[in-house]
Amino acid sequence: MEVGGVEMDAKVLSDAMTRLKRAHGQLGAVIAMIDNGDDCERVLTQLAAVSRALDKAGFKIIATSMRQCQTARERGEQPPMSEEQLEKLFMALS
Repeated sequence: MEVGGVEMDAKVLSDAMTRLKRAHGQLGAVIAMIDNGDDCERVLTQLAAVSRALDKAGFKIIATSMRQCQTARERGEQPPMSEEQLEKLFMALS
């Protein structure tokens, strides 16, 4: 997977993938709850959990990109993304 020119290694992002898969399941449960006319408070509680899981996965991906760029700089290489690009991606999550 590539994010803004940064190659993403699936092994490195296993935590983010776990969070995304969990969010996927939670979202399916939220949809089923709405279809079944479940209680509003329960639906919103589960929806908030999905949102948090997505946010954490996004921050994990950004953190991985930042580490990869820093490693490139330390080796004297051109990082695949500028600090401005990383900041823009980070701010897109907020």
